[in-house]
Amino acid sequence: MKVLYDEEVDALYLKLSDQKPDGVIEIAEGINIDTTTDGKLAGIEILAASQKINIETILSYSLEVNQGIFRKKIA
Repeated sequence: MKVLYDEEVDALYLKLSDQKPDGVIEIAEGINIDTTTDGKLAGIEILAASQKINIETILSYSLEVNQGIFRKKIA
């Protein structure tokens, strides 16, 4: 995942995949989900981002991982 912020236009983009998006779902005013042809999430765009979230917080995030989701069961 990549976090991109354009201060000039106040837009934040969370890039979730390297797949090229081909569709957009607006879930709220100025909040868009980019999707691929096979229905996967490619990214999240937040316009007027500084009015919706604390930009400093999102650009200095920490990641908590539930290790169980990364374990593979071998038969």
